[in-house]
Amino acid sequence: MIMSFEEIKKILPQRFPFIMIDKVIELEPGKSAVAIKNISGNDIFFLGHFPDRAIMPGAAIIEAMAQASIILFASAKENPNEKPQIYLFGSVKARFHHPVVPGDQIKIKVVNVKSLPNGAFVSGEAFVEDKKVSEAELVFSVQDE
Repeated sequence: MIMSFEEIKKILPQRFPFIMIDKVIELEPGKSAVAIKNISGNDIFFLGHFPDRAIMPGAAIIEAMAQASIILFASAKENPNEKPQIYLFGSVKARFHHPVVPGDQIKIKVVNVKSLPNGAFVSGEAFVEDKKVSEAELVFSVQDE
């Protein structure tokens, strides 16, 4: 299953300038997802990170993984747009291997490790071309709005 930016906006609670997913290229609802983020020198986080050398903040890469996780779990519902939910990420364990700069395209892969009644454990990886730039373990809970 492929999702466009407009379809993604219907699911994610985030809005400009915090949408970190441009497209979903693979989706197995509730199991795994692969998303794309195109990095532009015009991305707002480059205003301060860093003024002399633009590097995508690690927190923004983790946010992209978290948003791919929201798509992954919302897609498992019968009607993902039916009832708004709040996703609370409580634990993140991450490693960063290489910088991400304007012109890069990040491929974000998230896999459901364990589902809970109101949350999940997710494993995420981010790649630029074939180079792993980051990996993380995410734990979150879900509440109805």
